[in-house]
Amino acid sequence: MTPRGRRLLGMIRKESLQILRDPSSISIAFVMPVVLLLLFGYGVSLDARSIPLGIVIEQPDTTTQSLAGAFERSEFFAPRRYGSIQQAQQALAERRIDGVLWLRNDFSRRALRGDTAPIGVFVNGVDSNQANITRGYIQGTWLAWLQHVAGARGRPLTLPVALEQRIWFNPAVSSRLFLVPGLIAIIMTMIGSLLTAMVVAREWERGTMEALLVTPLHMAEMLFGKLVPYFLLGMGGMLLSVAMALLLFDVPLRSPLWLLAGSSALFMLLSLAIGLLISIVTRNQFLAGQVALVVSFLPSFLLSGFLFDIHSMPQWVQTLTYLVPARYFVAMLQTLFLAGPVWPVLLANGAAMLLMLVVLTVAVVRKSRKRLD
Repeated sequence: MTPRGRRLLGMIRKESLQILRDPSSISIAFVMPVVLLLLFGYGVSLDARSIPLGIVIEQPDTTTQSLAGAFERSEFFAPRRYGSIQQAQQALAERRIDGVLWLRNDFSRRALRGDTAPIGVFVNGVDSNQANITRGYIQGTWLAWLQHVAGARGRPLTLPVALEQRIWFNPAVSSRLFLVPGLIAIIMTMIGSLLTAMVVAREWERGTMEALLVTPLHMAEMLFGKLVPYFLLGMGGMLLSVAMALLLFDVPLRSPLWLLAGSSALFMLLSLAIGLLISIVTRNQFLAGQVALVVSFLPSFLLSGFLFDIHSMPQWVQTLTYLVPARYFVAMLQTLFLAGPVWPVLLANGAAMLLMLVVLTVAVVRKSRKRLD
């Protein structure tokens, strides 16, 4: 083995022993992904089920009971009957229900006559997303009931527009299939940026950097030797997360595994470069951790499209998201898992990450000097 190879191998061994002696690094790489995936896979859902809905029927009869039954049989609602609209509105104000369906006393007469039947709908708009979902489910249940009634009477339901919809890539419209792939990007960001932000700062704080600087190691060898164990640690966390996504949450993987591994390796290198640059500039573990949290983790969580739709954000925020590396990786993950190898999406986002990696690598090289100042 050449002297350079021995130096590099020694540096990798040193950093690997440092990781093994630090339980927090192992916890972040392997325990944290399990906790986050269980939390978001089972505990966090953007789907609306069993929405508490108040139903007020002023004049009960066969028609109104049929409509109320349609809501009671729906998996989306947990209806509660109220004797008056005042009671239902009070329950809505107290947040005991999320909406009210009000069937007035002339509902059946006007519905049977073919007129526009009066239905009052009140929705709690404090949570605008939940309000829109509730309103859409009420309209869908109402339309399904009209179709059922028209079929029972032997005549087709006449509507000005007939909607034929097909949902691609996620037919069940399950938020779990949307959240779990994106969460892999958040996990790899934490492993790459937060852990790597400490590697150089730790040497300065402990006073061991001077000892490293007097060794025959070149600065590139030192940094490369420090990054290799964290790269392997991050890829191990990625494999664990993918295994849980496939086996525990039944998220489909419609792309070759080598393509997922290559995309993940590129993003891992980018995250390591961000953390390394932070570590070189700050030279302080506490400050490096805070900077990595603000610069890397929070933007990845909020501005990557993992949790919030980027196209719904203000234009200036959308422009800001182009500086967030996780934006590109989340798009690639959701495509790889749910849609398959859509090459225009993969190549465009991969090229953006590669460009950012080159820029950050140049910055790391310029900031890395084998001297004490």
